[in-house]
Amino acid sequence: MCYTIEMNDAYFGNSTFSINQRRYLGSKTKLLFFIDEIIQKENITFETFADIFAGTATVANHFYDNCKIIVNDILQSNNYIYWAFFAKDKIDQKKLNALLDFYNTIDIEKYDGNYFSQNFSNTYFDEKNAKQIGIIRQDIEDLFDRNIITFREKAYLITSLIYALDKIANTVGHYDAYRKVNIENKKLCLLPLNIKLSKYTPQIYCQDANELIKKIESDIVYIDPPYNSRQYCDAYHLLENIAGWKKEKVFGIAKKMERGHLKSKYNMKSAGLAFGDLIDNIRAKYILISYNDMGISGNLRSQARISDYEILSALKQKGEVKVFETAFKQFTTGKSSKKDLKERIFLCKVSFAAKERLIFSFKLNPMASGFVKSPLNYTGGKHKLLPQIIKFFPQNIDIFYDVFCGGANVGINVEAKKIICLEKNKYVVNLLKLIQKNNFEYLHKRILNIIKDFGLSQSFIKGYGFYGANSSNGLGQFNKTAFLKLRDAFNNDKSKLDLLLTLIIYSFNNQIRFNAQGDFNLPVGKRDYNGSLRKNLISFNQAANEKSISFKVCDFRELEKIKISQKDFIYLDPPYLLGLASYNELGAWKETDEKDLYCLLAKLNKKGIRFALSNVLKHKGKTNEILYKWIKENDFIIHKLNYDYKNSSYHLRTKNDETIEVLITNY
Repeated sequence: MCYTIEMNDAYFGNSTFSINQRRYLGSKTKLLFFIDEIIQKENITFETFADIFAGTATVANHFYDNCKIIVNDILQSNNYIYWAFFAKDKIDQKKLNALLDFYNTIDIEKYDGNYFSQNFSNTYFDEKNAKQIGIIRQDIEDLFDRNIITFREKAYLITSLIYALDKIANTVGHYDAYRKVNIENKKLCLLPLNIKLSKYTPQIYCQDANELIKKIESDIVYIDPPYNSRQYCDAYHLLENIAGWKKEKVFGIAKKMERGHLKSKYNMKSAGLAFGDLIDNIRAKYILISYNDMGISGNLRSQARISDYEILSALKQKGEVKVFETAFKQFTTGKSSKKDLKERIFLCKVSFAAKERLIFSFKLNPMASGFVKSPLNYTGGKHKLLPQIIKFFPQNIDIFYDVFCGGANVGINVEAKKIICLEKNKYVVNLLKLIQKNNFEYLHKRILNIIKDFGLSQSFIKGYGFYGANSSNGLGQFNKTAFLKLRDAFNNDKSKLDLLLTLIIYSFNNQIRFNAQGDFNLPVGKRDYNGSLRKNLISFNQAANEKSISFKVCDFRELEKIKISQKDFIYLDPPYLLGLASYNELGAWKETDEKDLYCLLAKLNKKGIRFALSNVLKHKGKTNEILYKWIKENDFIIHKLNYDYKNSSYHLRTKNDETIEVLITNY
């Protein structure tokens, strides 16, 4: 856009935009007095205040002229607002006023349609306003690229545009959807910002809070995480689109762009784990947490993702905790009818004395410390071989099929747009679904209740000595009677999957085995619900909620009915013909099954579908001749796998008693 900016004061009267004028999910404007009251009552003094889930930054703004603030949010649209209102970089107010005046009086008839009008006309805005918005946003970008405006001035103009949009948008205060009505013709009006001055220089971030907290230090850290399953990037995707201005492809009725990178862990069932990791890494004198009691709401999407138990468990590791409560009416997306909402402020006075760590207090996110291990110790599970196997998998997989998934050790650890784990054993699939659909706290409490009801050991709490045992001999003798009662209880009612999960935890090697009648028949094991099993359960639960993964009962032959593309990938870990594993006792893997599998894979190969097959070529002096012949006929590639985590090309020169575990690929 070519024009000359006249450096004259634009006339706006006394009209300005103030930082607290946005309607925003979870805004804490009405809680500021309550927060002040707590700080004064507890005689808290501070020089720095960190607001790490800042949203509209009304809380950070409240302390802006009293101390140094650290303000952060993962959304770029919010980050621009922080730069506009808080940053110390100089701005040319006359120039900005002239630009605002120009934007408000644009003759849009002189311009062609643009990215914004083509995608958003007659949705959140009428066609005229959509066209004007697109013209303005593109001009801001052009001015910045030509160095006519600074970064803060760019943030200022984008902020004024965002606030102006909220005034005229055809929504109920967010952009998750627009109202299906005739759009009222409203005038778009950008206003100057009401910026207050402070002697303090802020720190402004646009990062994942869990990563940022490892880099900063503050006297007070204020935490106001998302409460439920509603992702903020869904509610404010349009503003993110405008902020980033990458002109991304939008889809669906709501016109949303790809925003997977903005999804928050705090809206998922694994939020408690993310919260524990956050608290564990905080360096502060005081921690303030806002979290309301919406967990008993009738609307499932409104239920709190982090329980009081998880909040208190994490905070009590850090120091003394107090809870304050006040009535609060929250702005929501209009779907929740919860009344008499109570907002709680959790205050933790951080102590640097060593505290006993609880189960939610892993210093490292269990997913970040290596491959996730399934809590189901399925015979033939590939957890130990994952570093060797996964490195042979292709990149950029659309759908990953984990066939014969067992405990899903492979599926839970791969990277793909979508993961589908297929397993014939319905009990295994239902257990995996149980672990995925419930948060860890629920599963943990159910297991503990069953342990208590049946009188099983809890060495994690009481130690081996309490039960007259040691780690070498184990707890089998103590648990045997209680275990058999638990096994009978499940076999009498196989719908009670929580009994089965607990049964597996206390069974021999934590394995799964059913007899010909379909009854669980493993004996008691040496171990119980120890720290390792808890960690496996919590990390699997987290990964299953953060990835697009599903678990289905399916025989491998049904793959022929599934539409699989060349961008997909299939991994198969069938029972081995050279060994009868305990998990296969109900059906037994026969030569006919082996041949059916090879026939299916040959068909997939002709269609150009990539696959990898785990198997054993040689075991206890025997060779799988059917497998070897099939590999040679189809010219597939053999990768020998070693438990010492080294790889080598396959060769037939081997000791007679050696087991040769291989990965066979058609690429």
